[in-house]
Amino acid sequence: MRIASWQWGGRLQAGTVSDDGLEVTPLAVADGARGVLEIIERLAQGDGLPREAGPRLPVDVVTLVAPIPQPRRNLFCAGRNYRAHAAELATTVFRESLPQKLDEWPIIFTKFPESVTGPHATVRMPEPSISSQIDYEAELAVVIGKRGRNISRGRAMDYVFGYTVLNDVTARDVQVRHQQWELGKSFDTFCPMGPRIVTADAVDGRNTRVRAWLTTKDGRTELRQDGHTRDLIFDIPTLIETCSRGITLLPGDIIATGTPSGVGMGFQPPKWLQAGDRMRIEIDGVGAIDNLFDYA
Repeated sequence: MRIASWQWGGRLQAGTVSDDGLEVTPLAVADGARGVLEIIERLAQGDGLPREAGPRLPVDVVTLVAPIPQPRRNLFCAGRNYRAHAAELATTVFRESLPQKLDEWPIIFTKFPESVTGPHATVRMPEPSISSQIDYEAELAVVIGKRGRNISRGRAMDYVFGYTVLNDVTARDVQVRHQQWELGKSFDTFCPMGPRIVTADAVDGRNTRVRAWLTTKDGRTELRQDGHTRDLIFDIPTLIETCSRGITLLPGDIIATGTPSGVGMGFQPPKWLQAGDRMRIEIDGVGAIDNLFDYA
């Protein structure tokens, strides 16, 4: 199953997406501003899908927004979760903070809910006086499907509702300046997400490809990232086990699984995003997001 949120006729709606991605069908949710969160919660309670609330619409006539436009709380995010990405960061200012044993414990940080924006929305770049080192990170995001705490690795996949595409946009100079990650990763619009959530029975997030392309404002396109979730240092069950230790995970919680190598900071010299650049991130079986970066 595929579910999404969109704007049409001045209203926010949520519902299902056809298998070919060409049509959407609205469902009767109480508050469209919550996106698909009500659908996930109903299914977690065993209530089934809401009834259809309108005709099918071509996806081209609606404006897709993030499946969960504003999560109920911070997103969980894994840092340095591909060995090649950890290796490229070892050549940057982060080299001294890299753990000696990369596979001992996951690095977990958060992004604020207000950072979430749509799959085709413009990412608002801050004024250069605030940050001049804007970077991208293509990631598979896991959406939790039911409540749980102290979830064992062996049971973790039972708690996965599905997957979506996420760009963990980062202000690197802010990240370094404050010696923590939340501020530099949580600017408004710094978490494009979508275009839909694909349920775990339709795609295996443990075995899919993650790619990102940069298109510059003068029209040049370059493949920047190309990774595979088989290569995660800490796989999805381990991340769920880690995030749920002493913390209750809730339906609709989001865990970003980390980014492959190829981020702007990893180049010598670094290649920061510029106003007018576009980033397209595609994950096989899940979909693609495409976002313009600009001053707004």
